[in-house]
Amino acid sequence: RMIPSKIAAAEPFIEIFGITFNIDRVAFTIPIGKGYPIYWYAIIIVAGLLLAMAYGFKRAPKFGIDKDAMFDVVLYSFIGAIIGARAYYLIFDGKPLTSVKEIFALRDGGLAIYGGVIAAFVVGFILCKIKKVNVLAMFDIAALGFLIGQGIGRWGNFVNQEAYGTLTESIFGMTGNIIENNYIYGSSVGAKPPVHPCFLYESFFCLLGFALLHFVSKKRKFDGQIISLYMIWYGAVRFFVEGLRTDSLPLGALRVSQVVSFILVVAGIALYLFLQSRSKKAAVEEGIVAGGGSAYVHAAGKVAELAASLEGDEKTGAK
Repeated sequence: RMIPSKIAAAEPFIEIFGITFNIDRVAFTIPIGKGYPIYWYAIIIVAGLLLAMAYGFKRAPKFGIDKDAMFDVVLYSFIGAIIGARAYYLIFDGKPLTSVKEIFALRDGGLAIYGGVIAAFVVGFILCKIKKVNVLAMFDIAALGFLIGQGIGRWGNFVNQEAYGTLTESIFGMTGNIIENNYIYGSSVGAKPPVHPCFLYESFFCLLGFALLHFVSKKRKFDGQIISLYMIWYGAVRFFVEGLRTDSLPLGALRVSQVVSFILVVAGIALYLFLQSRSKKAAVEEGIVAGGGSAYVHAAGKVAELAASLEGDEKTGAK
């Protein structure tokens, strides 16, 4: 379980794979007033966003998406994602707000990725309708962008030493000054062992998912194929990772993110089957129409040939 942070060690450190990194959460400080610190977390998140956008804009034409319309959708969806991530956290955190200022205290932490993803897709859906953009095609390319952003963005948790899991003796275990100050180890454990680096698991599987879905997207069979596969893939990954974490938002005896993950997987499977069935049905109907048209032309040709033959016979008989 977690307890309020104690004073961290004077020298920050993170240890993983037997390698020790001396990384401070603050990347640099802007000399404004008493100093305005810029955190590595923010830099990493922005880097993930920019790479996702670069990928999306490059591949937009392949999905039949106008780049200008896509920019508007991305811009407003990003704003919606920040609001959604904060709202989701505050709703399920279970802690009462002591002041209105806490709602906007983003620099103190408290963003939930699921809230951001859900809000981004809701805002994106509305913007696509307004801009008359193919919603499913936009969601397909957005899903690939999300996997890039999530895969990179999770390394912000590494620097912050957060979103980690239970104790482990595996080679993947990590520790650090903040982790050691926050975590209560069982008395029977003895020396403080490392914990599961949940950020690493999720980052790896998000980037692996991106690689796989990028390949699939090159042979995309119907609009909505990639977003439905994203829902299945990320939902399954998050369900597994969330089971290891110690800081999950609770929903009674359950974990909010695991419930959402389960729903996401089921919805993804249902959406995939529905869109696949609709695509096949449309293909069959197009085939019937095309086949019927060809048969009509062929029959008309035969009739014309027969008429010409009869006319020729009549002329022969007249002679």
